[in-house]
Amino acid sequence: MLYALHVYAERVSVFNLFRYQTFRSGAACLTSLVICFWLGPRVIRWLKSVQRGGQPIRSDGPERHILEKKGTPTMGGVLILAAMTGSTLLWADLRSGYVWAVLFCTLGYGAVGFVDDYLKLSRRNTRGVSARGKLVVQLAVGLITAGWIAHLTGGTLGTALAVPVFKGVLLQLGLLFPVFGMIVLVGSSNAVNLTDGLDGLATVPTIIVASVFALIAYLVGNRVFADYLQLNHIPDVGELAVFCAAIVGAGLGFLWFNAPPAAVFMGDTGSLALGGALGAVAVATKHEIVLVIAGGLFVVETVSVIVQVFWFKRTGRRVFLMAPLHHHFEKKGWAEPTIVIRFWIVSMILALVSLATLKIR
Repeated sequence: MLYALHVYAERVSVFNLFRYQTFRSGAACLTSLVICFWLGPRVIRWLKSVQRGGQPIRSDGPERHILEKKGTPTMGGVLILAAMTGSTLLWADLRSGYVWAVLFCTLGYGAVGFVDDYLKLSRRNTRGVSARGKLVVQLAVGLITAGWIAHLTGGTLGTALAVPVFKGVLLQLGLLFPVFGMIVLVGSSNAVNLTDGLDGLATVPTIIVASVFALIAYLVGNRVFADYLQLNHIPDVGELAVFCAAIVGAGLGFLWFNAPPAAVFMGDTGSLALGGALGAVAVATKHEIVLVIAGGLFVVETVSVIVQVFWFKRTGRRVFLMAPLHHHFEKKGWAEPTIVIRFWIVSMILALVSLATLKIR
């Protein structure tokens, strides 16, 4: 929206700043942060007033959760979505179709999470939308988004999978690309959702991965940098740097209230939406494999659940004391801050490794 002010740069020189994605990305981050700080107390008071019992706690989870987390409101993801969406609409160039495609995916998954959270609260148990119903909607939103992005990119690049490190290597998926993109989106969304089990555990890794993809989007969208780094240049995708910066600001603002002991949980409203957002940006920038590296923490958490379920069904025994993996360490006696901070460190290391793939060719 404010991008349009650059046309008045000849009259008011300061408006020339609105041409630059770097300036607008920084502004989007700060705007999201301010919105969160301003809306946070109001949203939390409202959530407490309508959720008298707070988020339902799993009876089979770590025992201390029943005592320490009981009564904490959920659905704090509405705060994140309001901040990042408002900031993106304010600072991004809305002529870019990528912005709308990614927002569609983010808000679509956020809506699924909102309904799921609402049903859990209204029924006062941990069962919301059925797993099948949730998956069907996620697949539909993911397929539409992936097809939309492929259409925006166009040409052979639109339906190809880029392989990091190996320059110029593109695996042509053709008509299967929307299906592949859908899997990336659904997988990313549910991976963040599974990781969101401790105060701040999913928030900071999301901020880290969003920061990585803000840089990737900017580089891929800039022909000079893309050619220098031998990346696949995609016009207009640089506007997603503004979107990712808005996620970073919203995440930092939410973390202020989600830091231990959390005053609010993001719930499925936030975790499904954020995971979908990261997946959509990865598909748009042709860095789906890099997302697996940067978001490796989310991948490991998801794999721990898959392994646990598979092995238990086959043998009746558990590999981990409890899945996802962070609950395993809780059962082993690790303090919550220890688990959270160590997982943050792992996420930072993986982010650095993923950035290294941009230069190694």
